[in-house]
Amino acid sequence: MKGQLAMERPGQKTKADHLLIALVLLLTGIGLVTLYSASYAFAARFFGNSLYFISRQAVLALFGFGLFFMVSRANFELIREWTFPIVIGTMILCVLTFVPGIGVIKNGATRWIRLGSSTYQPSELVKLVLPFYLAHIFDKKADKLDSFTAGVLPPTMVTVIFFILIYLQNNFSTAFFILFNALVIFYMAGIKLRYFFAAALIFLPLSVFFVLTREHRLRRFISFLWPEFDPQGAGYQVKVSIATISSGGFWGKGIGQGTRKIASVPEIHSDFVFASFAEEGGFFAVLLIFILFALFAFAVYRTALKSRNLFKRLLGFGLGTMILSQILLNVAVVVGALPATGIPLPFFSAGGSSLATTLAMCGFLVNNSREVPDV
Repeated sequence: MKGQLAMERPGQKTKADHLLIALVLLLTGIGLVTLYSASYAFAARFFGNSLYFISRQAVLALFGFGLFFMVSRANFELIREWTFPIVIGTMILCVLTFVPGIGVIKNGATRWIRLGSSTYQPSELVKLVLPFYLAHIFDKKADKLDSFTAGVLPPTMVTVIFFILIYLQNNFSTAFFILFNALVIFYMAGIKLRYFFAAALIFLPLSVFFVLTREHRLRRFISFLWPEFDPQGAGYQVKVSIATISSGGFWGKGIGQGTRKIASVPEIHSDFVFASFAEEGGFFAVLLIFILFALFAFAVYRTALKSRNLFKRLLGFGLGTMILSQILLNVAVVVGALPATGIPLPFFSAGGSSLATTLAMCGFLVNNSREVPDV
């Protein structure tokens, strides 16, 4: 396989899931429109350019679709030969966030690295690389999963290293989000339940410790349980977000006609962009977007379940769950069902790192849907 082109061989007959491709295009388009409507007032006020966010997002969407196309037609087997260098490279990128002059500190967090005039968030890449590695390693060690040292320990160590690196960036929510999604792949691979009980005994007390040792996390958690604890501080964002969603009614105020995005909801162009979508589209638009998300889930999991290849099955479940659980988590935070986390909404939130990675993940999912017809 060495030296073979990463693209499929000319003349090889394959087919992709056209429903999945259409959904990716549609969700990205709706996300760009929503982001522009949510961000133009803030961008004009603070950057003097109403197109500040949408222009950057559009450029990175084009880059993301370039990745989408390449990986949707890539040769999985060749990429798998580079799995371990890719994992090490991703770890190095995560470490670079701590290097002065390369890492960028924002609001006390060191989550980004500087790339010229732009920044990149390596933890977003982990959302793609870790599921790919886990699918690869569990496929290779399928006959050794009863052995802790040979089958369970290596993927556990890689997962824990990524967890620690992201947590040290002061990114608690993303670290636990990635850990949860890794455990989904562990479960789908057939890891025995006793290991999950052991993990729960370790990480549940740790999670309590992590929350109690950071004031902003503790205030968010208390505000979630008791909304009146800090209504103008930790609880303010969620409170105004819920009011913004409610103001949309059934039909919404119309695209571009929302008023609360102007000053009411902090970060409405980023983690709380769903509030702007609901205000302008109303309950009807929210229902439609969740139908699209449900169709996306159907397309992804249908392909994963049909696959006879363990690697492709685990990769489909892993990447699909990574995207869908992020959607559910973001919306749950915006409507006040969970404490604030800082997890963006895929396809919608401002942030090129997230959008480009999501589109690359979708490219792998489309690749996963390709099948060589029986001759």
